[in-house]
Amino acid sequence: MKTFRRLPRSVLAAAAGVVSAGLLLGSAELVGVWFRPAASPLIAVGAAFIDVTPTWLKNFAVDTFGTADKAVLLVAMGAVTAILAALVGLLARRRWRDGAAAVLLLGGVLALAVITRSGAELFDLLPTAAGTVAGLAALRLLVHRLPPPGAASASDADPTPSRRSFFATAAVLTVAAAVLAASGSALKGVRGGIQEIRRALRLPAAAVPAKALPSGVESPVQGVVPFITPNADFYRIDTALAVPQVDPASWQLRVHGMVDEEFTLSFPELLELDLVESHVTLACVSNPVGGELAGNARWLGYPLAKLLDRARPLSGADMVLSRSADGFSASTPLEALRDGRDALLAVGMNGEPLPLEHGFPVRMVVPGLYGFVSATKWVVDLEVTRFQDKTAYWTDRGWSDRGPIKTASRIEAPRPFASVPAGDVAVGGTAWAQQRGIDRVEIQVDDGPWREAVLAAEASIDTWRQWSFSWRAEPGRHYLRVRAYDSVDGLQTPDRADPIPNGASGWHSISVTVEP
Repeated sequence: MKTFRRLPRSVLAAAAGVVSAGLLLGSAELVGVWFRPAASPLIAVGAAFIDVTPTWLKNFAVDTFGTADKAVLLVAMGAVTAILAALVGLLARRRWRDGAAAVLLLGGVLALAVITRSGAELFDLLPTAAGTVAGLAALRLLVHRLPPPGAASASDADPTPSRRSFFATAAVLTVAAAVLAASGSALKGVRGGIQEIRRALRLPAAAVPAKALPSGVESPVQGVVPFITPNADFYRIDTALAVPQVDPASWQLRVHGMVDEEFTLSFPELLELDLVESHVTLACVSNPVGGELAGNARWLGYPLAKLLDRARPLSGADMVLSRSADGFSASTPLEALRDGRDALLAVGMNGEPLPLEHGFPVRMVVPGLYGFVSATKWVVDLEVTRFQDKTAYWTDRGWSDRGPIKTASRIEAPRPFASVPAGDVAVGGTAWAQQRGIDRVEIQVDDGPWREAVLAAEASIDTWRQWSFSWRAEPGRHYLRVRAYDSVDGLQTPDRADPIPNGASGWHSISVTVEP
């Protein structure tokens, strides 16, 4: 304790800035309970950062951290906030007006991030304003309790009254910041009625149930993923730092643009329509070769083709621009929504309402297209338009505007760099080519001949297909490679390509050590 009490005055000033920032964010968190999640200044800044982040950096984050990319972003934001707050404290120590101006400037930046989010209202600024006032007051309180220059040097055995006052005030404010933040989180849990609404929601039975899965759709190899991906394990890649809380009672879908009939659809009206079920595999365009950003689920929803038939698109329209409640947009070829594939305005996933993080209450599911051009979550707007007239979130950042899914295959068992005993080794994995179907999968060991794997049963051309292969393994290090054939384009391309601008390609390979 004495060591802390002897800290230099500059360190105390920096600490004052950090404590004040904590009180600012804690106060904003508590006040923000009564507002949209995007009204939180930390969430708004994080979302704005995601929007302006260069594509290469986003790809690096997804490749490196996968579905934990948002958690890493929040940690990084916390670190940057602490550094900036410490600098503000040092400014305030030298001249209070400079420190106060820096706090107001930062508050203004936070407010700008909040007010520029999609659907923002003036009232959304209140949490930031309340937090800024609290942070400014805390900083003034602490700076005025800093010990005078030269007081209580490192050799002093007992701190001066000014130092005792500073530490006592800092301790109280730190506790206050923690209590405010915890109270805000707890109240959000209590007020988080959307999750409770979801749990209480009972979806109607499908007018057209999904076809029964044929026997033998799963690979018999241990370690291969389940044919149906559990909701909790389904990958999540999107631009929403805070999951939108969309109340189905107030949800509406607007259909407009180049159509004969514009209309809006409410959630009760949607549930009264003839819903259909379909098994569809989704894949993320950011998925690297052999990556895990793909999942297969049973979706319940209303055919988008019928919705568009009601709107009657005009001649010349070739794209539907879908928009999310959080401002995200995707450009989907109009033809892909009307050519007979099971493109759905989905409300259910694997027999239950959509999870919040997967688009509750309504999202889009379109077989054969990467999610960045088709799988809009929390969807609230469909605009029939033309590719030459409108662009979407990712196409504005250099990605392709149509995004057909490429044929892909991966080895899931054994895992890369695994050690296995010599003898018969079970190899297994998954391949997909939505809208084309998988006809054949082949395995190569080292530089040997390609040998055909055993395909599991096919559920449909829109779901992935699993496979197995029995390998007589000899001791040593070996390399396994997989490739697939689809029914339209034939052999999966061996050419390596990065995800940008329209998805990764190449043959997946792993290294395995065979023990004697």
